[in-house]
Amino acid sequence: MPAYPADRILPVRHQGEVLGALSVSKRPGESLTPTEGRLLADLAAQVGLVLKNVGLREQLLARLEEIRASRQRLVAAQDEERRRIERNIHDGAQQHLVALAIKLSLTESMIGTDTDGERELLAELRRDAAGAVEDLRDLARGIYPPLLASGGLVTALAAQAKKAPVPTSVTADGVGRYPQDVEAAVYFCVLEALQNVAKYACASSAQVQLAASGHDLVFEVSDDGAGFDPGSEAYGTGLQGMADRLQAHGGSLDVRSSPGAGTTILGRLPCRVLEAAG
Repeated sequence: MPAYPADRILPVRHQGEVLGALSVSKRPGESLTPTEGRLLADLAAQVGLVLKNVGLREQLLARLEEIRASRQRLVAAQDEERRRIERNIHDGAQQHLVALAIKLSLTESMIGTDTDGERELLAELRRDAAGAVEDLRDLARGIYPPLLASGGLVTALAAQAKKAPVPTSVTADGVGRYPQDVEAAVYFCVLEALQNVAKYACASSAQVQLAASGHDLVFEVSDDGAGFDPGSEAYGTGLQGMADRLQAHGGSLDVRSSPGAGTTILGRLPCRVLEAAG
């Protein structure tokens, strides 16, 4: 309590809790009358209730702000999860469907002319269709790709390369295991790049290279196809999606191509998001 004369200050309480003080100043030599004392006591009690209500209101407003911020975070998380699933479907399951469509066309061209080749392609189509169904089931459950989770980037991408309609090789140098979100970013970027090769490049082969370069994880997807002029064309949705994935982890995407000279997609992720998983 402030150092005022005892008859000029009253504690302001609410249910026994001291919330403040009420002081009264009178001319020198005058003291509080009993009536004034009762009025001040009643006033202090009322002030205690007011202060308590003000405090509760502030707490309520703070709580409402917390709830509002929490709802915004939930909406943002839901939107990000939806975008992640959309990207994974586009970059993952769609890769299988593109390969199936191309192999179906090849099978159709063999009908009546190459029975053995036809049977071999039909067997591949059955396996690829089963794989596409499993991928869609995993994505529907929001599950991280099982082979990527268990085997890592090199194993998972090598398995995908075997299913690609364009003959594809996978090489790696010093690549270990990384956190799931980092591995997923590289995995789906490579699948999107291979899908673009199958759809647009008219290539006879493609190569995937993974490397731990200094403090970065680097991947390249190159082909010997038709190529294009990156300076004259804006990124399409596929390339933009790849760039967005990498930028979300502080990485970058570079597209190198020229007409008639094939295309190389180069992605890089910095080490600060690449601490090896234990």
